[in-house]
Amino acid sequence: MRTLENSLKEQGFSRIVGIDEAGRGPLAGPVVAAAVCIVPEAFSNEIRDSKLLSPRKRELAYEEILGTCLVGLGQATVHEIDQLNILQATFLAMRRALDDLGDRPDICLIDGNLEIPGLPWAQKAIVGGDRLSISIAAASIVAKVERDRIMAGYHEVYPLYNFGQNKGYATKEHRQAIEKYGRCPLHRDSFKCAGGL
Repeated sequence: MRTLENSLKEQGFSRIVGIDEAGRGPLAGPVVAAAVCIVPEAFSNEIRDSKLLSPRKRELAYEEILGTCLVGLGQATVHEIDQLNILQATFLAMRRALDDLGDRPDICLIDGNLEIPGLPWAQKAIVGGDRLSISIAAASIVAKVERDRIMAGYHEVYPLYNFGQNKGYATKEHRQAIEKYGRCPLHRDSFKCAGGL
């Protein structure tokens, strides 16, 4: 997982920042991005693509990353997603995460096939980056845990939709709740699922 970072360090890059997001696909809630600059040489917890970790392992890794690395967080709201579209809102959340980082990167590694428009620093988009770069993997963990916590908080406000469980994704239960109760302010107007919901 450190092969890419080691190669970049050999090329003279020292402040390598991984960037990833959580929440592009759901029907409800914000998109959350994290920017992480790895500091420790080794982690005591497993750092890999957040989707490959159990919730418990993600939480442990998240706490260690926040305690040892430079981390920036950003999000784009439901309104911004509807106004801009999900891709541009994702870029906005990523730029906000970089602004929050508080340190100027030498290079940014972005999960996916698109670079972030308008960045003043070198960057590299990496398809499947959360499985190839430890920096991106760390960012994927932070973004996922942060967004899950946000959605758990929204569950307290809108319990009918069970956001604590489905995190805003289009599960059968979630779609049925929309059919029964209608949409809440957390639902993205620009996202439609089967049946025009």
